[in-house]
Amino acid sequence: MSLVDEIMELKEKTDSVILAHYYVDGAVQDVADYVGDSYFLAKKAKEVDRKNIIFCGVSFMGESAKLLNPDKHVYMVDNSADCEMAHMVDLDKIDEVRKEYPDVAVVCYVNSTAEIKAKSDVCVTSSNALKICRRLPNKDIFFIPDQNLARYIADQLPEKNFIFNDGFCHVHHGIKVADVNKAKELFPDAEILTHPECRKEICEMSDFIGSTSEIIDYATNSDKKEFIVCTEIGVFHELTKRNPDKEFHQVKISQICPNMKKVTLEKVKKVMIEQSEEVILNDELMKLSKLPLEQMLEIAK
Repeated sequence: MSLVDEIMELKEKTDSVILAHYYVDGAVQDVADYVGDSYFLAKKAKEVDRKNIIFCGVSFMGESAKLLNPDKHVYMVDNSADCEMAHMVDLDKIDEVRKEYPDVAVVCYVNSTAEIKAKSDVCVTSSNALKICRRLPNKDIFFIPDQNLARYIADQLPEKNFIFNDGFCHVHHGIKVADVNKAKELFPDAEILTHPECRKEICEMSDFIGSTSEIIDYATNSDKKEFIVCTEIGVFHELTKRNPDKEFHQVKISQICPNMKKVTLEKVKKVMIEQSEEVILNDELMKLSKLPLEQMLEIAK
């Protein structure tokens, strides 16, 4: 029996559902029951009816799934798979901003730890951040942890006062204008598709800006046949699967999240057999962290 067949059999035996982010290896995406970006997976985690959730992604995603499903077992395929940006907020700074701006709404990108969520008012993802920030009654918004997504949203909401944090995704932040210009020289007919975690100057030279799933949908629905993609290379698996007749190009070879690539088929099988790597959060942290996530799902309806 092949490894894939073993995993499929184990899903039924262990009453498990596999959720995978677009940035993990393509072979892992292929065995998952649901593949998506962070917003889709946050919603899907709440909808699934299996007892065990096997999460193929990084730690903050597993935490979010646990917060929304306190009665289910959530297992990370690799507990060491973490997101550096998820930690890039000084908790004391949140308190300082609240004192300086009494009206402030602390808007927390879902790419953050449970501790950071617990001190926030509402969570957002790259696909719903604009909608949620627009609907908030507060004029002052402290957007954490990602500075680039914050500036992208702030540019579209001039009526709001954004306070920016210093966090960033090293994959997206590392894409520079020179990289994109070089790719454009090599592929002059290609459209530039960009994730809003990229720097402002990259967004400004792009043909389309959107979340991972929005990039996939745009490329799929476009009449164009060639694209330069400014996000993590894991998304190429779904892009090429949906669009075998189109070409997708990297901007640079370092468009890789090493933590996402820690997730492998062998580890998926192992975690289902051993039921190890479970996400455990204390009750008080779960209570506080769950509120901004639920607020996100409610406002984004």
